Amino acid sequence: MVFCRGCAKEIHSSALACPACGAPQAAAAPVTAAPAPTGIWYFEVLKKYAVFSGRARRKEYWMFFLVNILVAMVLGFIDRVAGTGAILSNLYSLALLIPGIAVGVRRMHDTDRSGWWLLLPIVNLIFLCQDSQPGPNRFGQNPKGIA
Repeated sequence: MVFCRGCAKEIHSSALACPACGAPQAAAAPVTAAPAPTGIWYFEVLKKYAVFSGRARRKEYWMFFLVNILVAMVLGFIDRVAGTGAILSNLYSLALLIPGIAVGVRRMHDTDRSGWWLLLPIVNLIFLCQDSQPGPNRFGQNPKGIA
């Protein structure tokens, strides 16, 4: 419940006008919820296995990168202990080549740049670390939900 702007009587929060005095009430801002990430960024990237369109937040990219490095290190350790000659880590790297490139391209899109910037080694690192472009750009809506 809220109070009327005209007569200060208690009215329902969704009322557009006060039933007692007829004073118009402030229209509630439309709630536009951005898709809430589950917080498991690694699996969010894997769900978009080969999606090169759209935008990816900085957190999505770097959390995927971090988990990817950790899993590769564990698989490398297992390969060394088992003596398999790096087969597990090579298969893992090959399986995640496409999603890694795709999330990198979406991250470039988030900074309003073409995915081809990934081919330039130092420049792409700088762009990958930059914050999102606020609001929508030519690649879609801001994944942070900031207008």
